[in-house]
Parts: sequence; C-alpha cells; structure tokens
Amino acid sequence: MAAANQDSSRPQNTRAIMAFLRAHAPFSNMDDAHLAHFAEHATLRFYADGDEVLSPHDGVVKRFYVVKQGRIRGERQNEKEDRTEPTFEISQGECFPLAALIGERPTRTLHRASGDTFCLSIEQKAFVTLFSESEPFRDFCLRGVSSLLDQVNQRIQSKAMASIGSSNSLDTPLERYALRNPIVCTPDLPVRKAVARMHENNVGSIVITDDQRHPTGIFTLRDLRTLVAQDKSSLETPIRLVMTADPCRLPSSAHAFEAAMLMAEHHFAHLCVVDEEDHLIGVVSERDLFSLQRVDLVNLARTIGTATHLRTLVSLRSDVSRLVDAMLAHGADSGQVVKIITTLNDVTVRRVLELNLQKYDPGIPFTWLTFGSEGRQEQTLLTDQDNGILFETPEGMTEDQVREKLLPFARTVNDELAECGFTLCKGNIMASNPKLCLSQKEWDDWFIRFIDASTPQNLVYSSIFLDMRAVFGPTEPLQQLLEHVLERIRNNALFQKMLAGNALQRKPPLTMFRNFRYLNDEKKHSLDLKRQGLAPFVESVRVFALAHGIAEANTLERIDTLARKGVFDAKDANAWKEAYSLIQAIRMRAHQDMLDSGEALTNYIDPDDLNPLDRRILRESFRQAQRLQQKLEIKYQL
Repeated sequence: MAAANQDSSRPQNTRAIMAFLRAHAPFSNMDDAHLAHFAEHATLRFYADGDEVLSPHDGVVKRFYVVKQGRIRGERQNEKEDRTEPTFEISQGECFPLAALIGERPTRTLHRASGDTFCLSIEQKAFVTLFSESEPFRDFCLRGVSSLLDQVNQRIQSKAMASIGSSNSLDTPLERYALRNPIVCTPDLPVRKAVARMHENNVGSIVITDDQRHPTGIFTLRDLRTLVAQDKSSLETPIRLVMTADPCRLPSSAHAFEAAMLMAEHHFAHLCVVDEEDHLIGVVSERDLFSLQRVDLVNLARTIGTATHLRTLVSLRSDVSRLVDAMLAHGADSGQVVKIITTLNDVTVRRVLELNLQKYDPGIPFTWLTFGSEGRQEQTLLTDQDNGILFETPEGMTEDQVREKLLPFARTVNDELAECGFTLCKGNIMASNPKLCLSQKEWDDWFIRFIDASTPQNLVYSSIFLDMRAVFGPTEPLQQLLEHVLERIRNNALFQKMLAGNALQRKPPLTMFRNFRYLNDEKKHSLDLKRQGLAPFVESVRVFALAHGIAEANTLERIDTLARKGVFDAKDANAWKEAYSLIQAIRMRAHQDMLDSGEALTNYIDPDDLNPLDRRILRESFRQAQRLQQKLEIKYQL
C-alpha cells in the first residue's frame, strides 16, 4: 500500500458524510443512528492514480471502504500468460472488500486507484458493529445485488401502495379475500331454492358440496341467465344437473395473481378456495380481484375471448397496453406483467382461431403451437409471431393433403393476428410456412435431424423451437413430442455443448471495467435490453434446463426447478432471477414511455436516462449474467 501518498484525516462534518451515504445503497436504507456510527468512525483516505489500496500480500483485511470520489480497479495475475488482468471497477458510492472482510481473510484481488481517488474507511470493529446491528447493511453484505434489487422492488411497491391507498397487492394470499362463509348447497337442491339462497345472501354464486364439504360443482348468475335463455331445464331441476362440475379451485396460500390468471385464461368469474384436504373454505370473485387490483384484467380477457369481429380484437389491443401501464403503476413485478401480457395474447390468438373456424373449418384436428418468448410466457408489448401447427393425419389422407387444407387457414390467421398487433415474423417462423405445419411424426423426425445435425442454423433455431407451448387444440400430442425431444437432448452431450457455445455468443454489455459496452451501430450510446440483457440469462438457463430434462419453458420457472434439483445454488438462483426481472422491468417501463410519447417500440435504452440506483443495479444485473455464463463455461469446458 502506498502509505506515503496518503493524507488521512478524521472528517469533521458527520452530517455531510451521512448525506453522502444516504445517496447510495445500501446506506440509503439504513437508520440514521447506524449512518452516524459509520460517519463518526470514518477516516477519509486519498489515493493517487495507480496507488495500491488493498493487496493480497497485506494479510487479513482489517478495514471497510466506500468510494467517495474517483474509482477503484481490481486486478488479478494471469498465471498462464504471466500478466495482470483487470477484473472489475468500483465507482462512487460502492464499497469493498465484503467477502474478504466477512471471511476474515486476505483479499484475492489487488485493489488499485484509477485516477485520484478518495475513500471513506472504517476499521473492522466499527464494521462488525454495523454488520450486527443494521439489518439492511448485513443483508447487503451477505446478498449483494439481491438486496439492492429488493430495494428497487420495495420502492416501486411503496409508490403503488400510495396511489392505491391500500396494502393489498397481487401477492396477497387468497385467504384474505375469500368469503369466510361461502354459500353452499347439496346436489339435489332445486335450482329455484339455490337461486333464492343466493339472492338472500347477495352473492353471485353458490357452491355445491358433498358430505365432506368438498366442492363438486358451482352455479352462478351467469349460469342462471343461460338456463333461462335456452329454456332447456325448469327451475325445479336438481342443481347437480345444471351446475358446472369440478369447479376450479386454489389453496388458500395461493396468491391473488394466480387467481387472476386462471380467471383471465378460462373466462370464469368465481373460483373456490380450499384447504390442504380440499375442504371448501371460501370463494373469491372477479369483483374481489378488481377491488384488489384497480384494474379489470378478468373482464378484459373475457371481452377478448367473446369478441364477435376481428375489428373488436384490433381495438382491444390498446386496452391491453393501458392494463399493463396500470399493473406497472400499481407495483406488479415484471414476471407477473409478462404473464398477464402472455395470457391476453393467448386469449387473442385463440379467439382469432375460433372466429376463423366459424367461417371455414378445415375439418382436421390440430394444435396451434407458439415458440420463443411467447412459448416461454415472457412476451412484452413488442411482439412478433413465432407459431406453427401440429396435426394428426386422418386415416386415408397424406400429410401433404392435410397441409393443402390447413395452410390457407393458417395464412388467414397469421394475417389477422398481424392486424391485432402481432407482427409477421421476418424469418417466416409462422404456421402458414409448410415447413412448420407438420404431423406429429414429421415434427418428431424434424427434431431428430435438428438435434443430431447441430448445424449453425439449427443452433440459431434452438432459441426459438426449444421453447414451445400449445395455445389451442389438444395438448397431448405436444407433450409426447416434448418428452422425446428432452430425452434426446439429455442423452446428447455434444448437442448440449454446442448449445452452450451458442449461448455464450450473447455477451452482457459490460467492459472488463464494468462500464457499459454500447452498441456500435446507428444506436450509439444505447443498450439492447433483449439481446444483450435478457438473452444471456434465457440462453444459458435453457441449456441447463434441457440437460436435466426440465419441461418448463419459462426462464424463472426453469431457474426455480434447477435450484430445487441442486443444479443451481439457491442464493445464486435468487440473484439471477432478480437480476433478470429487473432488466425485464426496465424494458417494460421503457416500452410504456415510448407508447406515451407516440414512439415505435424498441428494446433500446440509454442508461443515462435511468436514475443512479437503477443504473447501478442494471450494471450489477449484467454482472450476474456474466456469472451465469461463467458457470456454463465451466460446466462444458468452453
């Protein structure tokens, strides 16, 4: 350490130090008493450009540092090439060296001043006091970027709660919203008496239960209107003959978000809440969720799902954008919002298919497939079409004859989806492409060639076709196909390694000094949050998931499953999920800003437009992507 160049003095202005600390995480979340403790024990140290601040040769670390001005560069010795390599850069408001100080060991990295630099420093004893007494500080020391991401989420959520005027959110357990004494009846009760009971209690549904209070059916006011309009049964009919059997249910521990998604996808307005033994304990309605969300998700999904004309679907796309805006404003996290968008997209696609089947039914059973981000349930408002068809070949017909019937139908659907805002795929990854309208056997053969050949084009296709889902039609053929695909990939180490190598082509936009690496094209001083930010997570996680036979396509669900299987460390998995979610949240907020300004949607942002905390955490999130890719490199020795 260059002690001769240091000018150490005890700061006189404790308030000024506290004010500086409050502007930076994690200190911004700490109590004044703990900030004062830091300030009272702090020393201001100066380092000239190139001075060593900490070295592995200094022994066990005894001090904790916060950069007040300037930068600190990390350096490590590359033994193979006998040279020093920069490893990271620490800027204003950031602190070091956490791992070494907590582990009571020397630092493994040389810390050197990059330009004239001032650091606030406290001794180990003062650090230990803060670590033991301040929960936000201890959380940051142990979890790093994860705790910073929590601060961002809490800040967004607190703003949302202020605007809502309620402590309720989509993360609220259903037990807080389920009617404690749901109105129930036996299966043999006449419809007339059941409706009278609903009227007396001013509710819109009645649950039919067995002797053990297990829900066996549900009857709603909408069912009553249908019954009267169709005049097929009298009001003296036993309710078991007209009820909806096996009603949808969720455990009381499930969140309101899960209920909203089920209602939106299946177009019903009530669901049962049950305990661990499937005993009915309550009913939650769309009205409960509307008051909870202050947004009309379920009603919008129903309106889309029952639209009678294409023009109605086209006009409703603006409502989807407004709903996303409301969800973001009310504190929904990015994972919830992309699933909401995906659900509404699915409902739209299904309705376009249904309307076209009413006009022209090709008479061939088929499953409409979706690939890529829609297949992963990770789509934002900026979306194009990646879809295909899986069909069963009727006896007496050839695959080509089936295609002759299905392709004109698919072309009309693709064109109408484009009118609804789903841009036509420039690469022609669409159901109207004969190469993507295949029988189950043809799809199976295609994947055999896809996996065994491992051509550069197939590796590009892997980011599209290995994330797929059924949106319309029978799901069993796709499940059988996926089982075969997963088994082949799990047993093909070479294909896994080539997938891993392809995944590493998408590098996070960070220089070796942890500065942003901007695009070199016309979008100067911009980052592509999809290709540079999200793709490194998506591509790397996909390789691990496929190698371990994981069927889920959603990136966050894949990470959870990999953690449960022990492939990912739980803390690493949490940090990667939060980093991915933050990048997605910034991307969606940018999309909303573009819509508000009347601009075309893109995935580009200028980091200078972000506030300091978001900019810092975005940089840390990219660093987490680098860590994930390093794990992939080690796994496949790349």
